Amino acid sequence: MTSTVDRARFDSLSPVEGLGGLGRPPADAFLSVRDLQVHFPTDDGLVRSVDGLSFDVARGRTLGIVGESGSGKSVTSMSVMGLHKPGTVRMSGSILLDGQELVGADSDTVRALRGKRMAMIFQDPLSAMHPFYTVGHQIVEAYRVHHNVSRAVAYKHAIDMLGRVGIPQPRSRVDDYPHQFSGGMRQRAMIAMALSCDPELLIADEPTTALDVTVQAQILDLIRDLQAEFSSAVILITHDLGVVAELADDILVMYAGRAVEYSAAEQIFERPQQPYTWGLLASMPRMDRARTERLRPIPGTPPSLITVPSGCPFHPRCAYADLTEGLSRTQRPPFREVLADHHIACHLTSAQRRDIWDNEIRETL
Repeated sequence: MTSTVDRARFDSLSPVEGLGGLGRPPADAFLSVRDLQVHFPTDDGLVRSVDGLSFDVARGRTLGIVGESGSGKSVTSMSVMGLHKPGTVRMSGSILLDGQELVGADSDTVRALRGKRMAMIFQDPLSAMHPFYTVGHQIVEAYRVHHNVSRAVAYKHAIDMLGRVGIPQPRSRVDDYPHQFSGGMRQRAMIAMALSCDPELLIADEPTTALDVTVQAQILDLIRDLQAEFSSAVILITHDLGVVAELADDILVMYAGRAVEYSAAEQIFERPQQPYTWGLLASMPRMDRARTERLRPIPGTPPSLITVPSGCPFHPRCAYADLTEGLSRTQRPPFREVLADHHIACHLTSAQRRDIWDNEIRETL
């Protein structure tokens, strides 16, 4: 439950800019993020990597966070895990892990939670794992940090975890170094390390990058099976909408450090409401039906997070910005609920979105 102090923090946030239209965390939320802002001072200016983000994840559910490179997805995950280097970041808002506030918490508190209650699968396991230590040694050390057991007990646990994630001959491979594993096996070993302490929150940052499609499917099946076994809350960070369609219960679409759409996965894929989401879906290959025209990429490039455009940050690339009577260029759109549990940030009216969907978008997705 949220403490009195935490409720005061939520009550102090404005309905639009602070809570982003989501309100207080639901009772079943294991992780609740409200108005998260993560800024990095640089010589060129302030990098607004995350600029007012709110979402919830419950135990046993998977949240997919999607968006182009530079949208703030990985910075969000690093903020939850407390992995930003002290003194290099300005962070505000609230991150509640089972009611415990992480923003502003001391490093020892976050370190005690990291690995035991929350864990992360990194995008590149070869660089995330130490090259000078065996895979088994690294799992043993991760396990012993949070459990008062002998090295022999932890070593047996490491073998069991490697076997559980599908590493062949785990008893002999436990003493191999990361470079002796294939890409898919390294990713499995990273998952074994992340799950060694049965965390209640698992963050997977691009877990299938650089893997062939067969191994990708195996990794996704593994994450799904392990989530069912441990009933963990899972955050899946990716730019691959096919991966999200496979695993996610809910989807958060990010652009320029902000949330632009947030709803159940079925809603996002069947009736998206935001022009940026339309663009992402239109640029995704479909295998379930024949396409009559070429894929349509989103024009332009994502903005610099130092000089984010005024108003709606997507308006320079949006084909419908001229329909908002100038609001897209001058005012930041509020993040509001437009359907039941379906939130978007967009100046288009319901009638305009419905007309565009029916006459332009539906048949192209």
